Amino acid sequence: MSTVPTLNGQVIGQAHYATRALLERAIGPLGVTFNQVVALHALAQGPVERAHLTQRVTSTLKIDEPAVRQVVDQLVDAGLAQVDGPSGGDERQLALTDTGRATQRSVVAAVADLSARLYADIPSDEAGTAARVLTLVTERANAELAAVPA
Repeated sequence: MSTVPTLNGQVIGQAHYATRALLERAIGPLGVTFNQVVALHALAQGPVERAHLTQRVTSTLKIDEPAVRQVVDQLVDAGLAQVDGPSGGDERQLALTDTGRATQRSVVAAVADLSARLYADIPSDEAGTAARVLTLVTERANAELAAVPA
């Protein structure tokens, strides 16, 4: 008889890291990193000011602004994103290039394939419950991070 695992940070973290390792393996041939994928996803919504993109990726990945600026610069250097508008400051718009859009579509396909394999036989009501619980845990953790300075 197996025991039901306790829902805690260790169980959540193990699922995250195992899934992330599979995703990194899938996106490796595309020449992008996990952090770059997060920025590509944000840019896929349409052009965005550099400052807003930096804030969005910082809050998603919980990394500092210089690390995000490096990720964005890598995307521009690789020809996946471009700076639109006049030069100067964080007000400049960033947008995906055609190559960036194609790469982002390939990432979406890889994620869909991975998700189909990993979640294939999980009943929808259980998956929904898990999604609600994890969303709540994320909201609470984010609230604590915002309330307590680093």
